Amino acid sequence: MNNTENTYEFLPNDFELASDKNIQIDKVYEAKPHWKDVLDTFIQNKGAIVGLIAIILVVIMAIIGPHLSGYTYDGQIIAEQNLAPRVPGLEKLGVFDGSETMHTSTGKVENNNYVKLGLDDTYYWFGSDVLGRDIFTRVWAGTRISLYIALVAVIVDMCFGMSYGLISGYFGGALDNGMQRFAEILNGIPTLVIVTLLMLVLKPGLATITLALAITGWIGMSRIARAQVLKLKEQEFILASKTLGARDFYVIFKEILPNIFGQLIIMSMFSIPNAIFTEAFLAFIGLGVPAPLASLGSLISDAFKSFTTHPYMIISPVIVLAVIMLSFNMLADGLRDAFDPKMKEM
Repeated sequence: MNNTENTYEFLPNDFELASDKNIQIDKVYEAKPHWKDVLDTFIQNKGAIVGLIAIILVVIMAIIGPHLSGYTYDGQIIAEQNLAPRVPGLEKLGVFDGSETMHTSTGKVENNNYVKLGLDDTYYWFGSDVLGRDIFTRVWAGTRISLYIALVAVIVDMCFGMSYGLISGYFGGALDNGMQRFAEILNGIPTLVIVTLLMLVLKPGLATITLALAITGWIGMSRIARAQVLKLKEQEFILASKTLGARDFYVIFKEILPNIFGQLIIMSMFSIPNAIFTEAFLAFIGLGVPAPLASLGSLISDAFKSFTTHPYMIISPVIVLAVIMLSFNMLADGLRDAFDPKMKEM
Protein backbone atom coordinates (compact mmCIF):
# COMPACT_ATOMS: atom_id res chain seq x y z
CA MET A 1 0.00 0.00 0.00
CA ASN A 2 1.49 3.29 -1.07
CA ASN A 3 1.20 6.33 1.15
CA THR A 4 0.47 9.35 -0.96
CA GLU A 5 1.87 12.52 0.48
CA ASN A 6 -0.28 15.62 -0.04
CA THR A 7 1.82 18.66 -0.63
CA TYR A 8 0.34 22.15 -0.26
CA GLU A 9 1.81 25.20 -1.84
CA PHE A 10 0.79 28.57 -0.42
CA LEU A 11 0.73 31.58 -2.69
CA PRO A 12 1.17 35.22 -1.57
CA ASN A 13 -2.49 36.05 -2.34
CA ASP A 14 -3.93 33.25 -0.24
CA PHE A 15 -3.99 35.38 2.93
CA GLU A 16 -5.42 38.85 3.45
CA LEU A 17 -5.46 41.09 6.49
CA ALA A 18 -8.71 40.84 8.47
CA SER A 19 -8.87 44.63 8.87
CA ASP A 20 -9.52 44.98 5.16
CA LYS A 21 -12.85 43.14 5.43
CA ASN A 22 -16.15 44.34 6.86
CA ILE A 23 -16.53 41.80 9.66
CA GLN A 24 -19.67 41.88 11.83
CA ILE A 25 -18.57 41.85 15.45
CA ASP A 26 -21.00 41.87 18.38
CA LYS A 27 -20.99 45.12 20.32
CA VAL A 28 -20.56 45.02 24.06
CA TYR A 29 -22.62 47.72 25.73
CA GLU A 30 -21.60 49.18 29.03
CA ALA A 31 -23.95 48.27 31.86
CA LYS A 32 -25.93 51.31 33.07
CA PRO A 33 -27.80 51.83 36.33
CA HIS A 34 -31.57 51.89 36.08
CA TRP A 35 -31.88 55.57 36.92
CA LYS A 36 -29.28 56.53 34.29
CA ASP A 37 -31.17 54.50 31.70
CA VAL A 38 -34.42 56.27 32.70
CA LEU A 39 -32.71 59.67 32.47
CA ASP A 40 -31.25 58.94 29.03
CA THR A 41 -34.64 57.82 27.73
CA PHE A 42 -36.33 60.87 29.22
CA ILE A 43 -33.81 63.27 27.65
CA GLN A 44 -34.44 61.76 24.23
CA ASN A 45 -38.14 62.65 24.50
CA LYS A 46 -38.30 66.19 23.09
CA GLY A 47 -41.91 66.71 24.13
CA ALA A 48 -41.13 65.89 27.76
CA ILE A 49 -38.13 68.25 27.75
CA VAL A 50 -40.27 71.05 26.31
CA GLY A 51 -42.88 70.39 29.00
CA LEU A 52 -40.27 70.44 31.76
CA ILE A 53 -38.75 73.71 30.49
CA ALA A 54 -42.23 75.27 30.27
CA ILE A 55 -43.00 74.24 33.86
CA ILE A 56 -39.70 75.71 35.08
CA LEU A 57 -40.41 79.00 33.27
CA VAL A 58 -43.94 79.15 34.70
CA VAL A 59 -42.61 78.51 38.22
CA ILE A 60 -39.99 81.27 37.80
CA MET A 61 -42.60 83.72 36.53
CA ALA A 62 -44.95 82.78 39.38
CA ILE A 63 -42.16 83.70 41.83
CA ILE A 64 -40.93 86.93 40.27
CA GLY A 65 -43.84 87.93 38.01
CA PRO A 66 -45.98 89.75 40.61
CA HIS A 67 -43.00 91.99 41.42
CA LEU A 68 -42.04 93.02 37.88
CA SER A 69 -44.74 95.46 36.84
CA GLY A 70 -44.76 97.63 39.95
CA TYR A 71 -48.43 96.93 40.69
CA THR A 72 -50.05 94.72 43.33
CA TYR A 73 -52.63 92.01 42.64
CA ASP A 74 -55.31 93.87 44.64
CA GLY A 75 -54.42 97.49 43.86
CA GLN A 76 -57.27 99.35 42.14
CA ILE A 77 -56.95 102.47 40.00
CA ILE A 78 -60.47 103.18 38.79
CA ALA A 79 -59.31 105.92 36.43
CA GLU A 80 -57.19 103.35 34.54
CA GLN A 81 -59.78 100.62 34.04
CA ASN A 82 -60.25 98.62 30.83
CA LEU A 83 -56.84 99.50 29.37
CA ALA A 84 -55.59 97.25 26.57
CA PRO A 85 -52.12 95.64 26.73
CA ARG A 86 -49.25 98.06 26.27
CA VAL A 87 -45.59 96.99 26.33
CA PRO A 88 -42.59 99.38 26.24
CA GLY A 89 -40.63 99.11 23.01
CA LEU A 90 -43.26 97.09 21.17
CA GLU A 91 -45.62 100.05 21.07
CA LYS A 92 -43.33 101.78 18.58
CA LEU A 93 -43.79 98.83 16.23
CA GLY A 94 -47.55 99.15 16.36
CA VAL A 95 -47.89 95.99 18.50
CA PHE A 96 -49.27 96.11 22.05
CA ASP A 97 -49.54 99.87 21.87
CA GLY A 98 -52.70 100.09 23.96
CA SER A 99 -55.15 100.25 21.08
CA GLU A 100 -58.08 97.88 20.78
CA THR A 101 -60.91 97.24 18.35
CA MET A 102 -64.31 97.44 19.99
CA HIS A 103 -67.44 96.04 18.40
CA THR A 104 -70.44 98.32 18.82
CA SER A 105 -73.91 98.49 17.36
CA THR A 106 -72.64 100.91 14.71
CA GLY A 107 -69.64 98.77 13.74
CA LYS A 108 -65.98 98.46 14.66
CA VAL A 109 -64.32 101.31 16.54
CA GLU A 110 -60.57 101.73 17.12
CA ASN A 111 -59.94 102.95 20.64
CA ASN A 112 -56.85 103.83 22.69
CA ASN A 113 -57.64 104.85 26.25
CA TYR A 114 -54.00 105.62 27.00
CA VAL A 115 -54.12 108.51 24.52
CA LYS A 116 -57.52 109.71 25.70
CA LEU A 117 -56.44 109.80 29.34
CA GLY A 118 -52.97 111.17 28.61
CA LEU A 119 -51.20 108.18 30.17
CA ASP A 120 -47.89 108.53 28.36
CA ASP A 121 -45.74 106.68 30.92
CA THR A 122 -48.31 104.06 32.00
CA TYR A 123 -47.94 100.45 30.87
CA TYR A 124 -50.13 97.43 31.55
CA TRP A 125 -48.42 94.46 29.89
CA PHE A 126 -51.55 92.29 29.89
CA GLY A 127 -53.98 95.19 30.24
CA SER A 128 -56.13 96.24 33.18
CA ASP A 129 -59.51 94.89 34.28
CA VAL A 130 -62.82 96.60 35.02
CA LEU A 131 -61.56 97.75 38.43
CA GLY A 132 -58.25 99.09 37.15
CA ARG A 133 -56.14 96.19 38.45
CA ASP A 134 -53.06 94.97 36.60
CA ILE A 135 -53.90 91.69 34.85
CA PHE A 136 -50.20 90.74 34.49
CA THR A 137 -49.68 90.78 38.25
CA ARG A 138 -52.97 89.01 38.93
CA VAL A 139 -52.25 86.26 36.38
CA TRP A 140 -48.92 85.31 37.94
CA ALA A 141 -50.35 85.63 41.46
CA GLY A 142 -53.12 83.27 40.34
CA THR A 143 -50.53 80.91 38.87
CA ARG A 144 -49.11 80.51 42.37
CA ILE A 145 -52.45 79.08 43.48
CA SER A 146 -52.49 76.63 40.55
CA LEU A 147 -48.96 75.48 41.38
CA TYR A 148 -49.94 75.18 45.04
CA ILE A 149 -52.84 72.94 44.02
CA ALA A 150 -50.38 70.86 41.95
CA LEU A 151 -48.14 70.47 45.00
CA VAL A 152 -51.11 69.48 47.15
CA ALA A 153 -52.15 66.86 44.58
CA VAL A 154 -48.67 65.30 44.62
CA ILE A 155 -48.46 65.27 48.43
CA VAL A 156 -51.93 63.74 48.83
CA ASP A 157 -51.21 61.11 46.17
CA MET A 158 -47.76 60.11 47.41
CA CYS A 159 -48.46 60.23 51.15
CA PHE A 160 -52.03 59.02 51.55
CA GLY A 161 -53.14 57.44 48.27
CA MET A 162 -49.94 55.44 47.86
CA SER A 163 -49.95 54.13 51.43
CA TYR A 164 -53.66 53.30 51.27
CA GLY A 165 -53.24 51.27 48.08
CA LEU A 166 -50.09 49.49 49.28
CA ILE A 167 -51.66 48.35 52.55
CA SER A 168 -54.94 47.37 50.92
CA GLY A 169 -53.31 45.30 48.19
CA TYR A 170 -50.68 43.64 50.38
CA PHE A 171 -52.87 42.37 53.23
CA GLY A 172 -55.91 41.53 51.06
CA GLY A 173 -58.85 39.64 52.47
CA ALA A 174 -61.46 41.40 54.58
CA LEU A 175 -59.21 44.43 55.10
CA ASP A 176 -58.79 44.93 51.36
CA ASN A 177 -62.51 44.44 50.77
CA GLY A 178 -63.48 46.98 53.42
CA MET A 179 -60.93 49.58 52.28
CA GLN A 180 -62.00 49.30 48.65
CA ARG A 181 -65.70 49.61 49.48
CA PHE A 182 -64.94 52.74 51.50
CA ALA A 183 -62.99 54.21 48.58
CA GLU A 184 -65.82 53.43 46.16
CA ILE A 185 -68.40 55.12 48.40
CA LEU A 186 -66.17 58.19 48.75
CA ASN A 187 -65.49 58.29 45.03
CA GLY A 188 -69.23 58.20 44.33
CA ILE A 189 -69.70 61.63 45.92
CA PRO A 190 -69.07 64.40 43.33
CA THR A 191 -66.33 66.86 44.18
CA LEU A 192 -68.71 69.77 43.60
CA VAL A 193 -71.05 68.44 46.29
CA ILE A 194 -68.16 68.03 48.74
CA VAL A 195 -66.94 71.58 48.13
CA THR A 196 -70.46 73.00 48.49
CA LEU A 197 -70.96 71.21 51.81
CA LEU A 198 -67.57 72.35 53.06
CA MET A 199 -68.46 75.93 52.12
CA LEU A 200 -71.41 75.69 54.52
CA VAL A 201 -69.16 74.59 57.38
CA LEU A 202 -65.89 76.36 56.66
CA LYS A 203 -65.09 79.77 55.25
CA PRO A 204 -64.66 79.95 51.47
CA GLY A 205 -61.00 79.96 50.62
CA LEU A 206 -57.97 78.01 49.56
CA ALA A 207 -58.03 75.82 52.66
CA THR A 208 -61.53 74.60 51.79
CA ILE A 209 -60.52 73.70 48.22
CA THR A 210 -57.39 71.96 49.54
CA LEU A 211 -59.48 69.87 51.94
CA ALA A 212 -61.96 68.99 49.18
CA LEU A 213 -59.15 67.78 46.91
CA ALA A 214 -57.57 65.86 49.78
CA ILE A 215 -60.82 64.01 50.49
CA THR A 216 -61.18 62.40 47.05
CA GLY A 217 -57.99 63.22 45.13
CA TRP A 218 -56.07 60.17 46.38
CA ILE A 219 -58.44 57.44 45.16
CA GLY A 220 -56.93 57.08 41.67
CA MET A 221 -53.43 56.71 43.11
CA SER A 222 -54.59 54.11 45.64
CA ARG A 223 -56.06 51.95 42.89
CA ILE A 224 -52.86 52.05 40.85
CA ALA A 225 -50.74 51.23 43.92
CA ARG A 226 -53.05 48.34 44.87
CA ALA A 227 -52.95 46.87 41.37
CA GLN A 228 -49.15 46.98 41.31
CA VAL A 229 -48.91 45.32 44.73
CA LEU A 230 -51.22 42.49 43.64
CA LYS A 231 -48.84 41.79 40.75
CA LEU A 232 -45.69 41.73 42.88
CA LYS A 233 -46.61 40.32 46.30
CA GLU A 234 -46.45 36.68 45.13
CA GLN A 235 -43.04 37.05 43.46
CA GLU A 236 -40.05 35.00 44.62
CA PHE A 237 -38.08 37.91 46.07
CA ILE A 238 -41.02 38.79 48.33
CA LEU A 239 -41.20 35.18 49.54
CA ALA A 240 -37.45 35.19 50.16
CA SER A 241 -37.71 38.39 52.20
CA LYS A 242 -40.50 36.92 54.32
CA THR A 243 -38.53 33.71 54.80
CA LEU A 244 -35.63 35.73 56.18
CA GLY A 245 -37.93 37.22 58.79
CA ALA A 246 -38.84 40.58 57.27
CA ARG A 247 -41.90 42.24 58.76
CA ASP A 248 -44.92 43.18 56.65
CA PHE A 249 -44.31 46.93 56.55
CA TYR A 250 -40.65 46.36 55.75
CA VAL A 251 -41.68 44.23 52.77
CA ILE A 252 -44.22 46.87 51.66
CA PHE A 253 -41.99 49.93 51.81
CA LYS A 254 -38.54 48.41 51.24
CA GLU A 255 -39.20 45.60 48.77
CA ILE A 256 -42.40 46.40 46.88
CA LEU A 257 -42.40 50.22 46.83
CA PRO A 258 -39.01 50.68 45.07
CA ASN A 259 -40.21 48.35 42.28
CA ILE A 260 -43.40 50.32 41.58
CA PHE A 261 -42.18 53.84 42.37
CA GLY A 262 -41.86 54.73 38.69
CA GLN A 263 -45.50 53.91 37.97
CA LEU A 264 -46.59 55.90 41.03
CA ILE A 265 -44.64 58.98 39.89
CA ILE A 266 -46.30 58.74 36.47
CA MET A 267 -49.76 58.52 38.02
CA SER A 268 -48.99 61.46 40.28
CA MET A 269 -47.92 63.60 37.31
CA PHE A 270 -51.12 62.77 35.45
CA SER A 271 -53.21 63.74 38.48
CA ILE A 272 -51.74 67.26 38.61
CA PRO A 273 -53.59 68.66 35.53
CA ASN A 274 -56.83 67.15 36.82
CA ALA A 275 -56.41 68.86 40.20
CA ILE A 276 -55.53 72.20 38.57
CA PHE A 277 -58.55 71.98 36.28
CA THR A 278 -60.79 71.11 39.23
CA GLU A 279 -59.65 74.21 41.13
CA ALA A 280 -60.07 76.38 38.02
CA PHE A 281 -63.57 75.01 37.47
CA LEU A 282 -64.59 75.63 41.08
CA ALA A 283 -63.22 79.18 40.86
CA PHE A 284 -65.04 79.73 37.56
CA ILE A 285 -68.42 78.88 39.11
CA GLY A 286 -67.74 81.06 42.16
CA LEU A 287 -66.52 78.46 44.67
CA GLY A 288 -62.86 79.45 44.53
CA VAL A 289 -60.68 81.76 46.55
CA PRO A 290 -62.47 84.90 47.78
CA ALA A 291 -61.71 88.36 46.39
CA PRO A 292 -59.35 90.13 46.19
CA LEU A 293 -57.31 86.92 45.82
CA ALA A 294 -57.21 85.62 42.29
CA SER A 295 -56.69 82.23 40.72
CA LEU A 296 -56.60 81.48 37.02
CA GLY A 297 -60.14 80.14 37.20
CA SER A 298 -61.51 83.27 38.89
CA LEU A 299 -59.64 85.49 36.41
CA ILE A 300 -61.23 83.61 33.53
CA SER A 301 -64.64 83.89 35.19
CA ASP A 302 -64.31 87.66 35.69
CA ALA A 303 -62.95 88.23 32.19
CA PHE A 304 -65.72 86.15 30.63
CA LYS A 305 -68.20 88.83 31.59
CA SER A 306 -66.31 91.36 29.45
CA PHE A 307 -65.33 88.96 26.68
CA THR A 308 -67.42 90.63 23.98
CA THR A 309 -66.07 94.12 24.67
CA HIS A 310 -62.56 93.49 26.01
CA PRO A 311 -61.41 90.01 24.88
CA TYR A 312 -57.79 90.66 25.90
CA MET A 313 -58.74 90.16 29.57
CA ILE A 314 -59.40 86.44 29.12
CA ILE A 315 -56.54 85.60 26.75
CA SER A 316 -53.60 85.67 29.20
CA PRO A 317 -55.10 83.52 32.02
CA VAL A 318 -56.42 81.01 29.47
CA ILE A 319 -53.00 80.70 27.79
CA VAL A 320 -51.15 80.30 31.11
CA LEU A 321 -53.64 77.68 32.34
CA ALA A 322 -53.40 75.78 29.05
CA VAL A 323 -49.59 75.87 29.13
CA ILE A 324 -49.51 74.53 32.71
CA MET A 325 -51.89 71.65 32.01
CA LEU A 326 -50.31 70.75 28.66
CA SER A 327 -46.78 70.88 30.11
CA PHE A 328 -47.63 68.54 32.99
CA ASN A 329 -49.30 66.13 30.56
CA MET A 330 -46.22 66.14 28.28
CA LEU A 331 -43.93 65.65 31.29
CA ALA A 332 -46.05 62.74 32.56
CA ASP A 333 -46.04 61.18 29.09
CA GLY A 334 -42.24 61.39 28.96
CA LEU A 335 -41.89 59.86 32.42
CA ARG A 336 -44.19 57.01 31.40
CA ASP A 337 -42.01 56.25 28.37
CA ALA A 338 -38.85 56.44 30.49
CA PHE A 339 -40.01 54.21 33.36
CA ASP A 340 -41.96 51.64 31.34
CA PRO A 341 -39.60 49.43 29.31
CA LYS A 342 -42.51 48.30 27.12
CA MET A 343 -42.92 51.85 25.83
CA LYS A 344 -39.32 52.19 24.69
CA GLU A 345 -38.59 52.03 20.98
CA MET A 346 -36.59 48.99 19.98
